[in-house]
Amino acid sequence: MTVLSTLLHATAFRSPFLSTLLPSIGLAYGIQGLVAIPSILVQSEKFYDLSGSLTYLSCTALSLYLPTIRARYAAQLAGTIKPAWPSLVGALTGKAGSGLNWRQVVLSAAVSVWATRLGTYLFQRISADGTDSRFDKIRGNPPVFLGAFFAQATWVTLCLLPVLALNSLPSTLLATASPLLLTDILGLLLYTGGLSFEIVADRQKSKWVEEKKAKKHSEEFLTRGLWSKSRHPNYFGERQVGMGFAGGLGGIMAAAAMAGVSPAFVTFLLLKVSGVPLSETKYDKKYGDRKDYQEWKKNTPMFIPKL
Repeated sequence: MTVLSTLLHATAFRSPFLSTLLPSIGLAYGIQGLVAIPSILVQSEKFYDLSGSLTYLSCTALSLYLPTIRARYAAQLAGTIKPAWPSLVGALTGKAGSGLNWRQVVLSAAVSVWATRLGTYLFQRISADGTDSRFDKIRGNPPVFLGAFFAQATWVTLCLLPVLALNSLPSTLLATASPLLLTDILGLLLYTGGLSFEIVADRQKSKWVEEKKAKKHSEEFLTRGLWSKSRHPNYFGERQVGMGFAGGLGGIMAAAAMAGVSPAFVTFLLLKVSGVPLSETKYDKKYGDRKDYQEWKKNTPMFIPKL
């Protein structure tokens, strides 16, 4: 029995969702573990965020094609004709027998675009800076550093729950839903708006840093552009992206139960764990006694932008 057949047998549950979820969890922890080993040995976090994006892309692709892999394996055992691989173009055009529903393709593509953009941006940033201050106290502690990678695997899995839930459903079942629902439009608008907000905020921050290195200004913290509307506009945009992922599932009752988990977890993570709290503590420590910083903090919302 091959490794693939063993894994397929071990994760063959009656619930399609569990049959997709558990292999995705295993893949997420496997990728993070493989990247963690050399990172711990050289005490470098350079590939931490990039590996997060790779995990997003890999788990999304697995969830999209795993049902077909199972069907082809079952056909091989039964000696029958194997079903064709899904057609992405056919799914988008509504072609019968494409093996996928357009919602599965669009949501998977949306995750892939967001993860690729964010991972590339963060990798470019750490390549320029050399280090990430989030890891200053843990990169020399192997167990804690390893925990950061496994925490990222958990983060990816929880954020991907809407995608995993949707991709686990048979396309024939999804085809019974209305061609276009209000929740589909709402999810797309939230995703597009959130991604745009996040990109603009990151670009404004990058430009500000470049100008500071070129000595075009002497500002210690960014208070222009979107950063005058929110102290953490990039995190707000990321939260909206998560809500967009879940928004499209609201009208698909078979997957709606998973829809709220992703944005709830992203919001908790950003507001209570690694996003806003770390940034706030860092800047309070550096600039807390400055009047201009206190003024900016007083007049600028922490998360939800002001009009």
